[in-house]
Amino acid sequence: MMEKNKIETGFSSDAKKEARRVVFVTKKTSAKVVGDPGPQLMTYPHLLIREAMAFQLLVIAMVLVALFWDAPLEQLANPLLTPNPAKAPWYFLGLQELLHFFPPFVAGILIPTLVVIALVVIPYFNVNIEGEAIWARRPWHNLRAVLITVIVLLAFLAVFHAWTILAPTALVATLLLFSYIVRQGKKGWLRALATKPLSWWVMTWFIAVAICLTVVGTFFRGPGW
Repeated sequence: MMEKNKIETGFSSDAKKEARRVVFVTKKTSAKVVGDPGPQLMTYPHLLIREAMAFQLLVIAMVLVALFWDAPLEQLANPLLTPNPAKAPWYFLGLQELLHFFPPFVAGILIPTLVVIALVVIPYFNVNIEGEAIWARRPWHNLRAVLITVIVLLAFLAVFHAWTILAPTALVATLLLFSYIVRQGKKGWLRALATKPLSWWVMTWFIAVAICLTVVGTFFRGPGW
């Protein structure tokens, strides 16, 4: 009767003495693979010289533009005359557009503060670190949560008549819900939408709303705004 091979646990790096080994790789640990690192270049001169050349070309282009086209400046500011409308710089027009729909405290303090806090806090949470698609796990549960969130958000925006925010929100929500329908379909840009994680959809919505608010505030707001 043959004896069964005994299995002993331990740590060893000698493949000759310990020919049979079992490796346990935890969830957040990847096995170390030794391979060819490929061609490598030094930062100087290869990168720095290219960056210096790009910087010089950019400066030359800006100087030429300044020589041939005047900046769209208005007359000197008159403290006794308030322009109509008084617009903020373009990068603050989104916030100024929010003041058109929400109270000053909400549009000027609460919303910007929440956005800044979210940008600071979110990276410290291990939320979907694998980048899984929003419909990868429990699709019906996620769909129900998305529907409730979208309906509440659209109703809230409709109550305040915030159509400038409601339009891009409805567009992104439509694409998100449509990605649920085509998640089992063939390859293509529609199928690619179903592979995006929740963070991608939130960021897309944020950018779409910011662009819409800025464009409307820049080109469609005149005197009496």
